[in-house]
Amino acid sequence: MAEQYDARVEEPARQGTQQEWEQVRVLGDITYLEAGLPGAPAIIFLHGIGGAARSFLPQLDHFGRAWRAVAWDMPGHGGSSPLEIVTIDTLAAALAGFLTQAGLQRPVLVGHSLGGMVAQRLLTLQPHAARALVLAQTSAAFGSRDPAWGEGFVAARLGPLDAGHTMAGLAEGMVADVVGDDPDPAGVALARWCYAHTPDSTYRDTVRALPGFDMRDALGRIGVPTLVLAGNRDRNAPPAGMQRMTARIPGATYVELSGAGHLAYLEQPAAFNAALQGFLTGLPP
Repeated sequence: MAEQYDARVEEPARQGTQQEWEQVRVLGDITYLEAGLPGAPAIIFLHGIGGAARSFLPQLDHFGRAWRAVAWDMPGHGGSSPLEIVTIDTLAAALAGFLTQAGLQRPVLVGHSLGGMVAQRLLTLQPHAARALVLAQTSAAFGSRDPAWGEGFVAARLGPLDAGHTMAGLAEGMVADVVGDDPDPAGVALARWCYAHTPDSTYRDTVRALPGFDMRDALGRIGVPTLVLAGNRDRNAPPAGMQRMTARIPGATYVELSGAGHLAYLEQPAAFNAALQGFLTGLPP
């Protein structure tokens, strides 16, 4: 049974002005956004393919009132430098390095889609890297172990780019394909902006990194409080698969957002934030 949270959450005063926390920061090869006070408990938002730190503006606004809320640009996205070799492992290593450089000690990790895969991998390599984990519209395994399936998936996803289209031209259709019922127009516009500004080369590299990902046998080793957050209209990370993932993680909580597709945090920011807030409120000190 999916848990439900009231989207009406009491909001304390924001720490800092909007102009301050929307200013892009640079740390080594990574660009990021940050809201809140440096000494507050830390929460970091990890976007998926075609995303960016900016896609989490609704979450930075809300959680920056009581948390040190950070959203990174995954390597190759936003202003972050691309990696020479892009795999889930190299992305997890980049995330570990960023957490260390930014002084984010045991933050709450909120990983969406590919960001959730990277978070899973990081916690199998560094079990104490996070205080808690949120897996939003993501998967514990991607596709089939058959190499031919992976080749077909990559060819299908990259076909439009191979045919001469660009991310800027494809963005509107890409977003329309993954959202659910009656998505927030501002969230859809922000998603389109992020997709359109994703370099074609970055999209190619991250798509190629997906086939073969499989953390199913490692989920039982996740030892931090975990929220698995699904959208019941999500075709990329269907609820049934996320329910199976929840069952493998000791003590994990499952929440399903009605009407939400793959970009729930942008489609239904109030409901997404309420579900996340409810989980955070119950964390041990």
